Amino acid sequence: MTDAAALDLLVATFHAGTKARTPELLGAIEAFLSALEAGRLRAAAPDGNGGWQVNAGVKQSILVCFRLGDLVESGAAGGLHFIDKDTMPMQSAGFAERGIRIVPGGSSIRRGAFLGRSVTCMPPMYVNVGAFIDDGTMVDSHALVGSCAQIGKGVHLSAGCQIGGVLEPIGNRPVIVEDGALVGGNTGIYEGTLVRRGAVIGAGVVLTASTPVFDLVHDRILRSGDGQPLEIPENAVVVPGSRAIGSSDFARQHGLQIQTPLIVKYRDASTDLRTALEGSLR
Repeated sequence: MTDAAALDLLVATFHAGTKARTPELLGAIEAFLSALEAGRLRAAAPDGNGGWQVNAGVKQSILVCFRLGDLVESGAAGGLHFIDKDTMPMQSAGFAERGIRIVPGGSSIRRGAFLGRSVTCMPPMYVNVGAFIDDGTMVDSHALVGSCAQIGKGVHLSAGCQIGGVLEPIGNRPVIVEDGALVGGNTGIYEGTLVRRGAVIGAGVVLTASTPVFDLVHDRILRSGDGQPLEIPENAVVVPGSRAIGSSDFARQHGLQIQTPLIVKYRDASTDLRTALEGSLR
C-alpha cells in the first residue's frame, strides 16, 4: 500500500468513527507508521518560505492507530513489563544502519517516530509517535520528545528538557525546534512554540502559548496570537528572568514576581565558543 493510500484510508476511518480491525486497516497502519519512520510523512514540514505546514491527516491517522489497537503485554521475561496498544509498539530495529546510538539504560522510541542519521539518545529518554528528529541531534538523559514534535539537525536537547507533544486539537501546531538550536537542561517547550534556527534556550526556561518573552535587545515583547505560535527568533539567547506581578498592595508588600523568559543577546562567535562542546558529544 502506498503512503498516500494508507494516509487517505486512515483519515477516512477517523472521520467515519470506525472501530473494526480489518486486515486492510491494519495494513494501512503498518504502511503509515513505516512512512513516518522513514521520514516520508511528517506531522509538520517546512513550506519552503521560512514557515511550517501542519499535516492534520497525520495526527488524525495516529489517533486511529490508538483507536484500533488492542491492549497487549510486552517486555522481556523477568524484566520491565508493559501494557499498551498493539498497533503502537516500541521501535526495535534499523538504528545501527543509520549510526543512531541508543545508550543502554531505559530509553524508548515509539513506532512512527523518525530518527535521522547519527542521532544520540542518552538514557533514560523517550520519543513519542509522530516525532521527527533530524540528523546529528543529541537527546540527553531524562529528555522527552512528545508526539509530533519536530526537531531539526544538530540540535542538543539537554538533560531533563521536555518538548511537548500534540495530537488534539487536530489543527494545532506541534512544537518545532529548528536546526542548530541548543535547549538547556530542565526546560519546557510546549503548545506549538517555534524555536528558530540557532537559538539558545537557557536552563530552566519554560515556553508556552501564553508566555510573553521580553526581548531586551530590540525592546519588544514576543507573544503568540492571531493563530500564530510563540516564536523565538533565530540565534536568540533566552534565559530565565522575572517581573513584578500584580499591582495590589499585597503583591508589592511581598515583592511577588513571575517567571519571565528574557532574550538577553543574539548568538555570536563568543556564544558559539561556549557551546562548542556540543560537537564533541555527538
